[in-house]
Amino acid sequence: MDIPISPEAGPKILARKRDGIGWLTINQPEKRNAISLAMWDAIAAAMDDFAADDAVRVVVMHGAGGKAFASGADISEFDQVRADADAQEAYGRRSGAARRKMEALRKPLIAMIQGFCIGGGYAVALMADLRIASDDSRFGIPAARLGIAYGQQSLERLVALAGPAIAKEILFTGRQFDAAEALACRLVNRVVPAAQLQEVVTTLALDIARNAPLSVEASKVAIDQIAGDPAARNPALVEQLNRACFNSADYSEGRQAFREKRVPVFAGR
Repeated sequence: MDIPISPEAGPKILARKRDGIGWLTINQPEKRNAISLAMWDAIAAAMDDFAADDAVRVVVMHGAGGKAFASGADISEFDQVRADADAQEAYGRRSGAARRKMEALRKPLIAMIQGFCIGGGYAVALMADLRIASDDSRFGIPAARLGIAYGQQSLERLVALAGPAIAKEILFTGRQFDAAEALACRLVNRVVPAAQLQEVVTTLALDIARNAPLSVEASKVAIDQIAGDPAARNPALVEQLNRACFNSADYSEGRQAFREKRVPVFAGR
């Protein structure tokens, strides 16, 4: 059952756990799942909860209603929470904390995208390890049409995915890309019929959840370091995670299951 994460956000951020999957729902479809400040706080709390629960092997985030994944910040509250520079700084600290929790999650994070995934909404999707989209999705970053600039962290992730030339076209034009264009530009991993989206994502998440958690974690950390800022690389951490895999009970279970020609059952230790 979906449950609210915090009293402040109420039912606008929901979470549930089932079969090794943590599901996070952005639940403000009447505003195309725009994210308020209280919702950012709830997202941070959900990431903490998923990270601490060993039963959760993979996390899926999505928008409710089928019309939008997310549309960025909830502009209707800007007069209250972003009225001046000091308020903006406080807002940035809290929303940034949620993004850092998403970035620091050592479990795979999947964005299940249907409908509009625009501006700040795509910045949220960029935090995921994998993006699976329905064929009726739309993507765009209209910063140039609003007179604003896209954040450095989001730009780094966009360029890493699509390359500088495509990133420039997206930012310079501000136009929307359909799902087929987004796939061709590597903005998403996969495009599927809308009616099959949840089934495809659930199957993908279950496949990941059944694999050895320590191995998946080691791969995620290593790949993120290879693709990220060279100055932030930590080879000692990667080596530590690799050694943990080879010293784990799951490694023994994997070898035994291979010999016995059966599906391994991994415990994450």
